[in-house]
Amino acid sequence: MSKTKPMNLIFLFCAFLLAGFEVDALSYDYSASIECLTQPLKPQYNGGIIRNPDLNNGLEGWNSFGDAKIEHRESSGNKYVVAHSRKHAHDSVSQKISIEKGKHYTLSAWIQVSAGNVPVTAIAKTSKNYNFAGAIFAESKCWSMLKGGFTAQDSGPAELYFEGNNTSVEIWLDNVSLQPFTDKEWSSHQDQSIEQNRKRKVSIRAHDEQGKPLANAEISFQMKKASFPFGSSMNKYILNNALYQNWFASRFTVTAFENEMKWYSTESVQGKEDYTVADAMLQFAKSHNIDVRGHNVFWDDPNFQPGWVPSLSPTQLSSATEKRLNSVVSKYKGKVIAWDVVNENLHFSFFESKHGPDFSSKIFEEVHNVDAGTTLFLNEYNTIEDNKDTVASPARYVQKIKQIQSYKKNSRIALGIGLESHFGDKGINFPYVRSSLDFLGATRLPIWITEFDVANQPRQVQYFQLGLKELHSHPMVKGIVMWTALSPQGCYRICLTDNNFKNLPAGNVVDRFISQWKPQNLSGVTDKNGYLELSLFHGDYEMKISHPVKNNNTFTQFLKVSPQNQSNKIKQFVKLYVK
Repeated sequence: MSKTKPMNLIFLFCAFLLAGFEVDALSYDYSASIECLTQPLKPQYNGGIIRNPDLNNGLEGWNSFGDAKIEHRESSGNKYVVAHSRKHAHDSVSQKISIEKGKHYTLSAWIQVSAGNVPVTAIAKTSKNYNFAGAIFAESKCWSMLKGGFTAQDSGPAELYFEGNNTSVEIWLDNVSLQPFTDKEWSSHQDQSIEQNRKRKVSIRAHDEQGKPLANAEISFQMKKASFPFGSSMNKYILNNALYQNWFASRFTVTAFENEMKWYSTESVQGKEDYTVADAMLQFAKSHNIDVRGHNVFWDDPNFQPGWVPSLSPTQLSSATEKRLNSVVSKYKGKVIAWDVVNENLHFSFFESKHGPDFSSKIFEEVHNVDAGTTLFLNEYNTIEDNKDTVASPARYVQKIKQIQSYKKNSRIALGIGLESHFGDKGINFPYVRSSLDFLGATRLPIWITEFDVANQPRQVQYFQLGLKELHSHPMVKGIVMWTALSPQGCYRICLTDNNFKNLPAGNVVDRFISQWKPQNLSGVTDKNGYLELSLFHGDYEMKISHPVKNNNTFTQFLKVSPQNQSNKIKQFVKLYVK
């Protein structure tokens, strides 16, 4: 504050919730259910382009597909269609639709089978393509929600049908919805969600010492730290490279070590543990206020074990895994914000093949016993990237989470969903990604994108940019880590800079992404009633306040813009009195 003239000035800060964000497009429905219900929920979007979505008009609009026979049934007042007498996986029920190239279609349907627990897949078939839209493990005696989607690759007639490899069961179908969205509408959903879930409206009222409104007070805002965790993996090459360190630390708030904390790095020779490199990387991160995800305790892929591990007897392996767990988790207890406990546990089963099917559940329990304060993640790939990889589908992922939670006392463990998000050379199926996140979000567990990148292809950078926005905009995603560590040999798939730390196109994408939280010259002037109102991203801000009539004295105040609470009623107040 200038010392030319003492003065009294009161600023009252009131942060309140957004009333809403208006868009012309039909709002996106993020709801999903992971529970098997006695009655299905109503079709989303009133069925979208599906005729007779709730089957209340008999079989109108619905046909048999393949060699199946279909019939209309009713139970407890609910009407649905049944495909029976099936001889082939694709024998089922279908509806003829028309799709438009480039439009994004989000699908939901309620499925039941006559017996067992059976995977059922939704497919939209055209004359040129089979669009795999999603899958669910359907059960008997209750209804399961399948949620998925696809982007149309061509225009024209198509047929939506539901297939299952187990031909001995009937497939029951009800309350189907297929809703198209244009690119513009899809983007508007992202903007709406970001406004509602990543930002908060702040209202500031300035008064003078007599309590009268103070008009024309200029208030500027500078974000010091964004609340949303965003970062990149890093590796040992950062330790002796000042350019790398400066570039990295000026941008990111969270990281994961590419390989340096993995078992094969810390104990390449049995009995000789070496955490020197991991310790140095952790120290670098902490010195720059960068949080670290613990990656990982175990990796279930048999190809990535320490060289001496595969030849161990079951008894020796049990002893070695116990030692490894206690060593790494105890050493970094309280120093990491998360643990990837058993990496890629859906695709691989090295430890289960030695220790039995409960291995991963038991390891989650033991890691929690050592470090109860840290969130434990099941980290997996292709859950949102590849709708044809049923091994790690969202439904399969949720099954595994439930298995872990049901083991002994694991229900008390703080679990998280870790999605690697290594998108392939065919780009990103955005409707499938969003619907998958909806389904996983229904667990109410925090979702982190842990290893985001895009494979090399002509539109690699464009998909990288669009993917960041899609993932950041989803309300259930709580953090993003990119898999973009740089080494002298390059990067895993996509580099942000060259070896001189000059931005490549993907690096420019990242800088633009970060700049949304820290715009330049963010300021405003109070109106005649002393009010200034604006929407700010969640985070920590430094505000500078001045008034021309008050000798242009400048005051500094710090403001934390926090996510709103669930009640949507509590207001946040900050009162400043300056002499």
